[in-house]
Order: sequence, then C-alpha cells, then structure tokens
Amino acid sequence: MLSGILYPSSGVATVLGHTPFDRRPAFLRQIALVMGQKQQLWWDLPARESFLLLKEIYEIPDAAYKERVGELAEMLDIEKILDVQVRKLSLGERMKCELVAALLHAPRVVFLDEPTIGLDVISQVRIREFLKIYQERHRSTILLTSHYMQDVKELCERIIIIDHGTKVFDGPFAELMTRYSDEKLIRLTFERAVDAAGLSRFGAVEQQDELHATVRVPREQSARVTGVMLSSLPVADVTIDEVEADEVIRQLFSGVPGRGGKEAPGGGD
Repeated sequence: MLSGILYPSSGVATVLGHTPFDRRPAFLRQIALVMGQKQQLWWDLPARESFLLLKEIYEIPDAAYKERVGELAEMLDIEKILDVQVRKLSLGERMKCELVAALLHAPRVVFLDEPTIGLDVISQVRIREFLKIYQERHRSTILLTSHYMQDVKELCERIIIIDHGTKVFDGPFAELMTRYSDEKLIRLTFERAVDAAGLSRFGAVEQQDELHATVRVPREQSARVTGVMLSSLPVADVTIDEVEADEVIRQLFSGVPGRGGKEAPGGGD
C-alpha cells in the first residue's frame, strides 16, 4: 500500500506528501521497490541493458547515470557481470543487480520486501553490508520487511511489529528484546571439564560439552550470576548474550507474558 501497488480498504496513507495509490509520476520518481521473489530486470538481456532502459524511463542525465552505475556496481562488486544475461546469473548476483536497478534514480524512500530470501549466508551478509553503507552515504529512508531476524537486527534502527492490523511494538531493537525477554544467555568456555550438576545450580543449562556451556538465567540476575560463575568455576572465557530474536518474536505472538508480566498479543504472523 505504501508503494501504491495495493489500494487500502479503509484509512489514509501518505508517503513524502503523496497518496501512494494515486501513482503519480512525481511520487514514483522518489521511491523504489525491491521484492525478493519478483524481478524488474529483463530475463534475456544483460543487466546493463535494463539499466539503460530505466535511465530513459527516469530521465537520468548521462553523467549522473554513469556515476551511479559505477558507484553501485563497485559497492556490490558486480562490474564483471553487468554484460552477462540475467538468466545466467546466480540468485545472489541477480539480487545485487536488482538493487542497482532500483537505486539508479536516487530514490528518497526505498521499500525492501524480503531482499535476502532464498540467498545463501554469504550473499545475505553482502547485501546487508551494502544496504548499511548505502543508507549511511545517501541518507535514504529504507523500509524493510523480512522474516529473517538477522536482517532486522543488523539493518533496522526502528522496529515495528503488526499483529492482525494492530501495531503492537514500535521502537529500537534493544527495547524489543528487553521488553519481551526476561532472560539472557551466559556462554562459557572452561579451562577444564565441568559437570552438569555444577552448572544447573546457576540456571537452565541450554547446551554443554566438555569445555563449553550455555546457561539461561533471568535478565536481572545475569551480572550477579556471571560473577559467581567466574569466582567458583574454571572459566576461561564468558559472554552474555540476548536470547535469539526469533524466539522473542515467537513469544510475543504466542501470548507469552513479556517483561514485567505484560502479556504479549497473540496469533499474528
């Protein structure tokens, strides 16, 4: 709806002062939409040919076009594949080219719908790194939707969670974790083996092998428990981590009480 593709059944939305579903040229020239499962590049043409067509559609001056293609291709390390048919590219390479196509006209608002879906871990990391650098350099507003919590954690300054049309959270990622997770994970590396009984008195043992263990403890007790562990166990190294974001989201939507006994909404996607 914010990109103007869908017409809302009720309510009003504006983006950059425009009503999106009017699809006016002045609005479309200021936004970009990248969908992980759809493409805007022509399958049988090299990416560069699609870029040239977009250049004419958006009326990008020659100098600006050359500069933007050069900058984006260098940032994504795809200079060598711009003249290869899109159908011959890997999924990761195609997504990089899709990002170049979407950003050629220097949009003020960029909508990313599952941009890393289906990509291998290395490609996901490279796409995230690119988006962080691009946003810092050009100060575009980026709106990301993703089921990959790593995307959200690494890219988003502000998190919005919607449950059946109702906004149930709006704030920083760290606040989401503290509000809906009462626990932390203490990860330990030992100088010598420690038996399970010696660990269970500190909290719930999530994982343990000969020289490593992960113990789940209440958030407010994590510092104190860590101190006791350091003084009473042969600890070589220790870290205190948040629980996985996926787990927090599952708890939020399943109605598990959040921090301070606040009940989370239930049943969402």
